[in-house]
Amino acid sequence: MVTLTAPLRLQLPELRVDPQKLLFSLSSFLAAAITLAIAFTASFPRPWWALLTVYVTAQPMAGAFRPKVLYRLGGILTGAFMTLLLVPNLQNTPELLVLCLAAWTGLCIYLAVLDRTPRAFLFQMAAFSAAVISFPYLDDPANIFDTTIARVLEMVVAILCVTAVHALLQPWSATPVIRARARSFLSHGRRWTAEAISSQHTRLENEHRRALAADVTELGMLAIHLPFDQRWAPATRRRVMALQQKLASIIPLASAAANRLDLLRTGAGISPELAMLLDDITVWLQRGEDGPSRGTALAAQARQLAGQAEEANDWNGLLRASACLRIAEFLEALAASQHLADHIGEPGGAFDDLHDAAPFMLARDHGVAALAGLATAVAIMLYCAVWILLAWPNGSATAAFAALITCSFAAQDDPAPVIGRYLIATLKTFPLAALYLFVILPRVDGYEMLVITLAPALIWMGYIQADPRRSPEALPMFSCFIVAMGFLARFQADFANFINTGLAQVGGIVATLTVTRLFRSANVLWAARRIVRANWADIAELADIRRPFRADRWTAAATDRLGQVAARMAIAHSASDLHAADGLVDLRIGRNVIPLRRALTHVPYDVRHHLGTVLADLKALYAQRWWKGVLVPAPDALRQHIDHAIGDLLTLPAEEHRGAALHALVAMRCNLFPAAEWPQGAVAA
Repeated sequence: MVTLTAPLRLQLPELRVDPQKLLFSLSSFLAAAITLAIAFTASFPRPWWALLTVYVTAQPMAGAFRPKVLYRLGGILTGAFMTLLLVPNLQNTPELLVLCLAAWTGLCIYLAVLDRTPRAFLFQMAAFSAAVISFPYLDDPANIFDTTIARVLEMVVAILCVTAVHALLQPWSATPVIRARARSFLSHGRRWTAEAISSQHTRLENEHRRALAADVTELGMLAIHLPFDQRWAPATRRRVMALQQKLASIIPLASAAANRLDLLRTGAGISPELAMLLDDITVWLQRGEDGPSRGTALAAQARQLAGQAEEANDWNGLLRASACLRIAEFLEALAASQHLADHIGEPGGAFDDLHDAAPFMLARDHGVAALAGLATAVAIMLYCAVWILLAWPNGSATAAFAALITCSFAAQDDPAPVIGRYLIATLKTFPLAALYLFVILPRVDGYEMLVITLAPALIWMGYIQADPRRSPEALPMFSCFIVAMGFLARFQADFANFINTGLAQVGGIVATLTVTRLFRSANVLWAARRIVRANWADIAELADIRRPFRADRWTAAATDRLGQVAARMAIAHSASDLHAADGLVDLRIGRNVIPLRRALTHVPYDVRHHLGTVLADLKALYAQRWWKGVLVPAPDALRQHIDHAIGDLLTLPAEEHRGAALHALVAMRCNLFPAAEWPQGAVAA
């Protein structure tokens, strides 16, 4: 008997190549080849530095190059100017020279962290260009002028080449990314809002809402690239700014509606009409098929229910009216956001009236920025102190690499994990660099063969750089590979030099990692608390009737801070006071202060006095929270003043400012005193 057996088949993983990522990598490689050709033709002293600059400059979005290229060039020229100003004049006092370079680097990092826009590249480039030009030549500063000019030319040629090639080939633009981000936000927003207004709350609901606040800020960062992306970009940018304002309002409005509905469920209950409306809203949110017109119609129903509830003239009626009003405002904002998101990237037309959309103001924290700058300056001084005291021959290169890495990750609260991965990626690349330097390159002759030989390695690393998940690994791989090659006019396979260069790179990374763990790893929660306290200080200032206020600017800054805190909540312990300090509540309180201040000039004197008392109590509460740094509970006297002010407003005839102030006071009572019982019966002044 013959037994037939099926052949053994190995299941290999399917290899898929993303065309966009491959096109990005090929574009970067073409820019690198052109840069090398220019560097060899012009006899630049360090062609490898120009090649490395190509890949440091590369960004996956073509539109992202153009707003940054001028900032990068300006930063390089500024850093070169500081080098020529400091090194020749202080070459005989190395200690003072190191102190001045460290101070300059720290100042630039302070400004870069404070800015948080693409303009920060100017300060970042000014910082590390001065460091990498100065430190390797502090032992012999006689030719510092020629060296500085050479470094500037190498970097400028690289930046211009990579910008021109990517602008020509245009792998992909910022507009589809913004449209996808906006639609993703709306999709996630629909999902968590459907959960929030229902009686079934999930454990991750608050985390989802905080993460959405971070998406609003990211949307604005992407919008900065739009003027460089297409010919009708100004109109598109106005839409994105208007969309940002709408999305920023969705977060507090939806959470406020959920807060009122929870209070109704634990109190008087949900009326049948409101329950039916909530069911219709949930269906619309979950399906996502009907357009913005359906959301506008549901908002009109909610406003109608709010008017009917307010006529009851009792506390439960006011609570129902507040819930319905916030639901209506949320639905209107969501419908408008969906309409804007669907038309991003289209020319003019019906959106030409958006010219008044205000830019989304980012919150700035001078304390966090100062800490980043100080840590950078101290780290550089420590590197140089070890280098000078030990008289280490390669210490200058180590200091340069350490300064480069420190400047690259200075904006992060805790750069240690990223620098640790940087070290691992560098160590993994050394065998590949050795293979090329001692086995492959000795057999290569001429520029054409060199480019063909380098293609597999550089295209592979460029493909990794195009992947957002793995892009942090790309920079250390490029740095290790390119610096080890040297790429001088004449090939030199010097094993001792290879080892020394590798040790300098690893030494710089290890030194940076050590200093980072000593000075920076413990300040993440400190930064989060500073952001929370800054929000408290702003609310206290907003409630001060003696100070002018900008409502849109405050809402933007508070939403931005909410997103910043969200990124830091992940490492906070569940029992941490950071979780108790709910930024959403503070955001809602601040938004409710605004109609109270606007109503002050439209109500009689006695009512104005009670509103002023509420604002004064609120200012005192948040000033106390800011001063003590803890979540101080609201005093009962504030609740009594809110109740008196509500009673006063109910005696006035209905008008716009009276209604807005009334609903703001009801919302303020719900947020500050959610467990307090509501008086039964009619409301009296």
